[in-house]
Amino acid sequence: MQEGQRGMCFVRGRVDGEVVLLSYGRSSGYCIDPVEKKPLNHFLPGSSVLSFGTAGCNLACRFCQNWDISKSKEMDTLADAASPEGIARAAKQLGCSSVAFTYNDPTIFIEYAIDVADACRELGIRAIAVTAGYICPEPRREFYGHMDAANVDLKAFTEDFYKHVCVAHLDPVLETLEYLRRETDVWFEITTLLIPGKNDSDEEIDGLTSWVAEHLGTDVPLHFTAFHPDFKMMDIPHTPAATLTRAREWGLRNGLEYVYTGNVHDQPGSSTWCPGCGALLMERDWYELGRWQLTDDGRCPTCGHQVPGRFEGPPGGWGRRRVAVRLAGADR
Repeated sequence: MQEGQRGMCFVRGRVDGEVVLLSYGRSSGYCIDPVEKKPLNHFLPGSSVLSFGTAGCNLACRFCQNWDISKSKEMDTLADAASPEGIARAAKQLGCSSVAFTYNDPTIFIEYAIDVADACRELGIRAIAVTAGYICPEPRREFYGHMDAANVDLKAFTEDFYKHVCVAHLDPVLETLEYLRRETDVWFEITTLLIPGKNDSDEEIDGLTSWVAEHLGTDVPLHFTAFHPDFKMMDIPHTPAATLTRAREWGLRNGLEYVYTGNVHDQPGSSTWCPGCGALLMERDWYELGRWQLTDDGRCPTCGHQVPGRFEGPPGGWGRRRVAVRLAGADR
């Protein structure tokens, strides 16, 4: 890059001969969400999370649901500012169990994300990355060494989709998923947004779910979520609920134990069922928790099957609320 030039992500540029992060300490906004919105169904269920993002992205997905943030070229988008310590204190004061880096990919503001995660850990607040998993090995190790949980978007299961729809590649994402499983203690779940006619064929869903079962294990939660027309894919229809149900059935058929539907009202598909005896353990409808039949340490009370995840007693009571907050004055 030439002096003053910025990269595709927009938030890094060359200043005085060095490539620097230009958005450090600035955010496109803060919001308290249910952790299930990330989505994470096995990580502190029912708890609230302080969510925020910056601007820019290292992918160029034509269907981006947060394109006004991830594709922003205006620093005015980053209207809210706070130090890592200020964010941690705000999360604590607001009663949030976690902070989530979301809306755009935290790998492009890795220095800021790591500093926020470390400040949060000092106060007992967890750090969650909502990410496409598109990152090189060296920063991957550094980044996930500071995270407690992640939801990784596996956007499709073909190189053609990644190349032509996301301007990226599939293999680095698969490598990130295998790294998380084999070399870290980070709790992670996977999300695939199903786009009609693009990544929702039986062949592709069969291949994706089979790969997850074989390479990551049958106990990794997988979410199939519904697409809505957005950004450069306004001509594609909404995902039918039947497509999500079909994808979930493929996952279960291929041995996966925790396959969920998302962005739709589907109590059976969004709830957690015991792989051991079939009992309903965690009832959900969208982001709302219902009946809760899990022991405090995450076991089925009927057969004793251990459900993987991070559970700390009874679920939280945040519900489906989404509350925007301002952190002005958080550093005082």
